[in-house]
Amino acid sequence: MKRAALTLTIVVAVIAAAIGLFKLVENGSIREPTTKNNVPVVFSNDRMLLELWSTYKSDILEEGTLRALDKSQNNLTTSEGQSYTMMRAVWMDDKETFDKVWQWTKDNMQREDKLISWRFGEKSNGEYGIQTEQGGQNTATDADVDIAYALVMASTRWKEAGYLYDSQSMIKSIWQKEVVRVNGDPVLVSNDIERMNKDSVLVNPSYFAPYAYRIFAKIDPENDWKALIDSSYSISFASADSNLDTKTSSGLVPNWVRIDRETGVLFADETQSTDYGYDAFRTPWRLALDLRYNQEPRAKQVLSKFSTLKDSWADNQKLASVYSHNGAIKENDSVPASYGANIGYFITESPTQAKEIYEKQLLVNYNPDSQSWKTELSYYDDNWAWFGMALYLNQLPDLASAYGK
Repeated sequence: MKRAALTLTIVVAVIAAAIGLFKLVENGSIREPTTKNNVPVVFSNDRMLLELWSTYKSDILEEGTLRALDKSQNNLTTSEGQSYTMMRAVWMDDKETFDKVWQWTKDNMQREDKLISWRFGEKSNGEYGIQTEQGGQNTATDADVDIAYALVMASTRWKEAGYLYDSQSMIKSIWQKEVVRVNGDPVLVSNDIERMNKDSVLVNPSYFAPYAYRIFAKIDPENDWKALIDSSYSISFASADSNLDTKTSSGLVPNWVRIDRETGVLFADETQSTDYGYDAFRTPWRLALDLRYNQEPRAKQVLSKFSTLKDSWADNQKLASVYSHNGAIKENDSVPASYGANIGYFITESPTQAKEIYEKQLLVNYNPDSQSWKTELSYYDDNWAWFGMALYLNQLPDLASAYGK
């Protein structure tokens, strides 16, 4: 009888503990866990990502508006920052935050054509709004694609038609304003004003999101999104192989490249960098996501060209923040965003090194005692470190694939 009573006591205690842990997350917010000597009783990867999401909301999002603040630029808000917040919110199943961020973005940054103005912040007259003096009324194509994709994910996750309605109008405008014909093929350009240039267009390969175009093709069958997938991979291959403004290419894609609209020939832009840096290093993450979701062989083929990263890690146990197009180290500082974005390459091509990078350069920044980063990160580092960790931990479910099912 005593043994049975003891067993029952243990079972009740386990159930009670489980219920307590379940209550740690309520309405998308993190409650304080039970601790012992300031150490959380329970650690899990899922919980860590939630805790870092909670920290992001308190450190990066402005109270009330929930706009993402780039504190290094006088609390500037970009369409990119809004898109990252919306993607994280839907992956974290935080509908309340998603709705508030999207509503503020619609009210303050969305244009009549449903695309999103690029820059919002303090203007020269002291008022807050779209920074037209810096061209802030123009678009950044990656943000438009990411927001439209986040809306589709929201529609499948929370089963509300309004999200899909909002995404449909954006997707059509992306095609009309941000996709142009280059040598007969549709190409995603960097913003809505590139289509005005009849000779050449500026392209940022890190904006390419083939996994999103596959879903857009189902929502907007009137336009050839599958051809856009093909051109995105073709340009990724060509930009990695082309010497551009260097004598040789390392196989890394450039931050920016210009393309002749008639011939499709790639060349370096006079004002934009061909380095592999703060723009380009997002490419491995996007390609790895298309490979994971869709088993796209071209994603792996492009990533196989990035061996400079493998060599750099093997030699130095470190990745530089910026490499020249020829592979030479240009800026040797170490930034969390670089490891988070580049881990997509290592997951695909070198899983052992991916584990090292995750543990030594990403996980090491997390403090389980405070349930936050050890030091506050910039909005860009915070987002890309988190995206990389979530990708490595396989915690980015393919929510949009449920569209139409």
